[in-house]
Amino acid sequence: MAKDVKPTRKNLMEIEDRIELSERGHGTLEKKRDGLIMEFMDILDKAQDVRGDLADDYEEAQKKINMARAMEGDVAVRGAAAALQEHPEITTESKNIMGVVVPQIESSRVSKSLDQRGYGIMGTSARIDEAAEAYEDLLESIILAAEVETAMKKMLREIETTKRRVNALEFKLLPDLYESQEYIEQKLEEQEREETFRLKKIKDKKEQEEKEERLEREAEAEADEADAENETPDEGGMEQSTAGGVPGGD
Repeated sequence: MAKDVKPTRKNLMEIEDRIELSERGHGTLEKKRDGLIMEFMDILDKAQDVRGDLADDYEEAQKKINMARAMEGDVAVRGAAAALQEHPEITTESKNIMGVVVPQIESSRVSKSLDQRGYGIMGTSARIDEAAEAYEDLLESIILAAEVETAMKKMLREIETTKRRVNALEFKLLPDLYESQEYIEQKLEEQEREETFRLKKIKDKKEQEEKEERLEREAEAEADEADAENETPDEGGMEQSTAGGVPGGD
């Protein structure tokens, strides 16, 4: 990935911004993951208790219904079950746990009194009453187990999703960004060194040219001075020449 990025300062700034954002996101996701795990452990403990209660209630209900069948017969048991007029009502709502929407199941008309079950009190025995009560308890345990199990599955899926995102940031995206950042910084440093070296060479060359021009100007100035001295006449020589050239009067 690093070599696919053009080494410019603009790209470096963009990568640094992405690194900062990814690091913040990584920290946030880690906190979310840890919080989800803690919530999941609490739900798991509750689920284990609910599963135990459900198994006990199921076993107890089976014992009660078998006893009622043995004492009263299948016809009486089925007749008592068919007499039920008010069936249980179940409503579902939702609640938010660390950003995870889990169901919250509410039930009503599950547990009933003797006169609410529909069958006549005089036409049945205590065995049927005990079996009905045991199955009401079992139904409440099933509803609670459904709520807890669904919440646990949703939390587990969210934990796995969050863990994958954390790992993707930690082991893929951030290392690639760090590599690209290092690559661009190295290339920019190389370009800066090359530019500094080029400017130094230009400066040295300019200084050399200026030096040569100065020496040339100094040499020309010295030559001009020498020429000027050669062209200047000797005043003493001119007087002697004039005196010697005058003819005698006598």
